[in-house]
Amino acid sequence: MAHNRHRFQRTSCACRDPELPFARRRRLFGRDVVKTQHGGADLLEDIRINQTATYHGPPQVMTGLRPVNFIFGTNGSGKTTISRVIADPAAHPSCEVAWKKDRPLLTLVYNSDFTTRNYGARLRGVFTLGDTSAKAIAEVETARKAVEDLQGEITTLAGVLGRDDTVGRRAERAMLRTRFETECWEIKAEHDAHFAGAFEGIRTSKAKFCDRVLVEAARSTTPLYSVDELKTRATVVFGDIAAPMTSLITPDENGLLELETDPILAKKVVGKEDIDVAGLIKRLGNSDWVRQGLAYAQSEAPCPFCQKPLDDALHSQLTEFFDEAYDADIAAIARVEAAYQDRSTRLLASAQTALDTPCTYVDRNALAALVDRLAAHIALNLRHLERKRKEPSTPVALDPIAEAYTAVRAAVDTANVQIARHNALIANIKTERATLTNEIWRRLIEDRKASILAYSTAKGRHDAAIESMGKALEGKQDKLSQAMSVLAALEKGVTSVKPTVTAINATLTSFGFTSFKLNTAGDKEEFYEIVRGDGTDARDTLSEGERCFVTFLYFYHLVQGATTASGVTTDRIVVIDDPVSSLDSDVLFIVSALIKRLLAEATDGKGRIKQVFVLTHNIYFHKEVTFDTKRSQRDALKSETFWTVRKVGDLSTLQRHETNPIRTGYELLWEEVRDPSRSLLTIQNVLRRILEHYFTILGGVDRDDIVGKFQGKDQMICGSLFSWINDGSHNFADDLYVAADSATVDRYLAVFKAIFYRSEHGAHYRMMMKLPPDTAEQDAHHASEQTEAVELMAEAGLPAADGHEPDMPPAPAL
Repeated sequence: MAHNRHRFQRTSCACRDPELPFARRRRLFGRDVVKTQHGGADLLEDIRINQTATYHGPPQVMTGLRPVNFIFGTNGSGKTTISRVIADPAAHPSCEVAWKKDRPLLTLVYNSDFTTRNYGARLRGVFTLGDTSAKAIAEVETARKAVEDLQGEITTLAGVLGRDDTVGRRAERAMLRTRFETECWEIKAEHDAHFAGAFEGIRTSKAKFCDRVLVEAARSTTPLYSVDELKTRATVVFGDIAAPMTSLITPDENGLLELETDPILAKKVVGKEDIDVAGLIKRLGNSDWVRQGLAYAQSEAPCPFCQKPLDDALHSQLTEFFDEAYDADIAAIARVEAAYQDRSTRLLASAQTALDTPCTYVDRNALAALVDRLAAHIALNLRHLERKRKEPSTPVALDPIAEAYTAVRAAVDTANVQIARHNALIANIKTERATLTNEIWRRLIEDRKASILAYSTAKGRHDAAIESMGKALEGKQDKLSQAMSVLAALEKGVTSVKPTVTAINATLTSFGFTSFKLNTAGDKEEFYEIVRGDGTDARDTLSEGERCFVTFLYFYHLVQGATTASGVTTDRIVVIDDPVSSLDSDVLFIVSALIKRLLAEATDGKGRIKQVFVLTHNIYFHKEVTFDTKRSQRDALKSETFWTVRKVGDLSTLQRHETNPIRTGYELLWEEVRDPSRSLLTIQNVLRRILEHYFTILGGVDRDDIVGKFQGKDQMICGSLFSWINDGSHNFADDLYVAADSATVDRYLAVFKAIFYRSEHGAHYRMMMKLPPDTAEQDAHHASEQTEAVELMAEAGLPAADGHEPDMPPAPAL
């Protein structure tokens, strides 16, 4: 029907901001709000849903949660995901839940997973306090009270002890340290310009600077100097000083000078002299030429010297001329040349390295000239050696390089001496700086001795108190463990599963579910099974509605107890997700009533149930379960929150509301009546639809009886407003659109009001129009100003009904 439509009232919510850190949102909307609104109860404060199911957009955060939380959303919008995150946060690593005081409670969740998991061959029995003696019950209560008292003491002591970032002694100690760091930083700010060198490594950190102050205060025993004297010395000692330098590589001739006097260089290397051709070769002095040509002499080939056939005897004599002694001298020449080449190369390389090394104590131009001079001598000698190799019979004398080498070596040695002096000076500067640094700290500590002593004394008191409270906390935690063991043992002695099965069966019978019931089962009768009257298994033959109702009743009693013999008195939170999806209106009512009991216990805060979440897509169930006479209009109570979950495309989002966001079409019709800027064209049809819904669809009414209460024109107007009732039409297509001016509309509104008053339903009119209760004086005032219809009502003295009627009213008793 048209009046069954609903709408969401959307409000802005800071908790939707994905850029706001979750921990900060907890502080802004969780701990502080809950603490002031419902005391110290342990609650689930914040829920962050991210990257799971249809929540793959920006993180959705439910924050500032209260004892009662209503969540409305259509099927498939993402409600069950919320219940699953609460039930098992560990299974959703991208999601988070935050508990007040970081103390999680037992979480009981009713959703499709619960139904699937528990509707099996057997249900685990629900233990509750059975029909035991008052003494045994009192013992359980005493033990439970002892556990609660210890938990409270632990919570209080933990609060007094605190953490570094919260209230408590630890926080006081942290604040003391923060203040002292600020005082120490003032030292740095005052003296940094002159003593920056003494503060090296700690100039950018308050914490490190403070630590250094405390260390120096404990060990400083150096002489005490004035600040002015220390500033003067600091100007010199902490001035710009070059870094240590690496010594230059000293060039080494490595035996190169010895090669200059090798005898082979001065020796005329010639062949054997007792050969016939030796005299000729000696007289001509061309042994080197003959040796070179002999390499081309081959048997049966022209002579390389005269181009005539080569005589074998001559070839033999030439070969014998260059004997083994000759070859040995040639090899000696080659060795000298190779050694000179190698050693001179290394010498020049080391000299070049010294030249290339940056050093302020080296005259690079002068050293370069010396190295070039040495290189020139070496190059000349290499040419001499090459000539000796090619002309062994010619004596050669190498150019001495000793002077050039010594000059290069002296320049490098002089630079190294200066480098050594430089490094020694730097080493002394480090010592001076260390000494001056200690003396500076001694002065600064002396000047702040009083504040340092005050901090150390106060910190010592905090340390002692924190240590003492820590030991006390450990002791109470041990006592709590023992007390919980005692409570568990007592609960096992007085709990039973039978009261639960009796209560469930009684509820089933009272609502007409007589074809099945629960029986206890198992060796110890700690399970339930669903059976027919004859004892046969009924589990597979129940209807969807029956199965839904029995599993909800099982869950409801589970909330009151536990599936083990102990734990019945444990604090808990309850999550209920769509419990009425397959139930008729009668069962919906009892489910709503049972849930309201849970809501009342959570709101009261004195029972085991500390918090309840109700998720649904059913408008009527939502209206029923959220109805509360204490609520001002539709504004949320301090103990409750309202949320809607919407899915657009494949993306779910959460929205918090400061009022109940779900409104029926009937309410929207009344809202149009209340609106001063209402449409003159459609208002008459709005009035007709309200009267049709209230007087006919919900209860039936005699049209003539109502119309007969009016006279004249007002009777005609009343008849037109009830025109649909006789027509039996309930479609929008049958709406009557009659042009009317504002005066006519006012007349219709007056008759509309009179209809409710004359039928003794004025209270409903006042409620829907959001008017205060009428008094006799107000009624008289209204009568004097309203139209003739209202005047006739006042003259007739028709009483106004009292009492409260729900937004979706029951059928009137006419």
